[in-house]
Order: sequence, then C-alpha cells, then structure tokens
Amino acid sequence: MEPIVLWRRPAKRGPRTPLVVLLHGRGADEHDLIDLSNVLPKAFGYASVRGFVEMPEGGYTWFENRGPARPIAASVRNSVARLRTWLDTPGVTVPGVPLYLLGFSAGMMMAGALVLDDPARFSGAVLLSGALAFDAGIPTGAGRLDGLPVFHGHGTLDEMIPRELAIRTSAYLEKESGAELSSRRYPIAHSISHREIGDIAAWLEAR
Repeated sequence: MEPIVLWRRPAKRGPRTPLVVLLHGRGADEHDLIDLSNVLPKAFGYASVRGFVEMPEGGYTWFENRGPARPIAASVRNSVARLRTWLDTPGVTVPGVPLYLLGFSAGMMMAGALVLDDPARFSGAVLLSGALAFDAGIPTGAGRLDGLPVFHGHGTLDEMIPRELAIRTSAYLEKESGAELSSRRYPIAHSISHREIGDIAAWLEAR
C-alpha cells in the first residue's frame, strides 16, 4: 500500500527537477512540513509523506518505540522497506536526478535510517532535532556516509530527545560518518526556527 503524500512541484519543472522528501515528527501528518516548500528553494519539488503508524491519541509516526528516540528495530525496518518501495514507484523518482531527505524528530530518525541503509541512493539529507537509530539494525559503521552532504540542526534547549542519544548522534555525524557535514545549533526547544529554515534554504541552494 502506497503512503499518503502531499506534493508541491515548481511551475517550471522537467524530468530532472530535484526532489526533497519531507518526513514529519511523531504525532503529526503529511500537512505538518509541506509549508516549508513556500520558503525553501523554488527549483525543487517537495513530497511530504504521512507516517505509517497511526497513533491512538491522533496523528502518525514512522515506527513503534519503547520511548522517545528508542525505536523497535523491526518497525523501523518495515518503514524503511515501504518508503524504498514507494521511491522506486515509476514517476516518484528518476534515476540520476537529485533526491534529498528532510526529517524532523521521528522523521529525522526515519531519514537517517533511509540514508544509512542506502547512502548511494540519496544526494543529501537534512536531519533536524532527533537521533539516529543506532540499535535498530541500521548500518552505522565508520565512513558509512562518506562524502554525502548532510545538514544537521538541533536545539540547545531541546528536552524531547534524550541527551545521551543527541550527543551520540552528533559525535557519529561529526567524527565517524564521513559525511560532508554542516552542523548547526539553535537556542530553541523541540522545533524548527525561522533562522534554521533560512540556513536549510541556503544549504539546498548550494547543492
């Protein structure tokens, strides 16, 4: 079953228009991040995807978990497989055309899992206010993201993501992953600031 997706495509687009896939956080849905397309570069297409796990209290997420940023491995694997199948659907992506991921919170963990699972598939990733799925069977060896452009943003006042996981994530991205990393810290809690959006826009423009 294909995911529910909101699309925003540029008025002037062609077969090589780059695509940014937006992955929302826990308890949100496909509407949560789509308005970023209004302030991010107009030359890109944007696809905001609804998470596969419906939450009893409302909204959706990407995987079952044992607590914040502590996913159940089989659930992460299932969502990675479903998203990859969707990306392989004719008309969604085109081989050789730039493909980026942008994930917030649980969506960052999902984006990280996708890019770590198959780094060659993606042109870059924007990872915001979350952690990587270190204990979910996702490859996190040294040099796994060698040369891949990655923007990593996190709030210094964020109390949602366990501190030890945020530190471990930053250390891996900075010292082990091999990514071409742009790491930024903002004086915010668990959110995305206007300044951060501006930095993301500039980062995408530079690609």
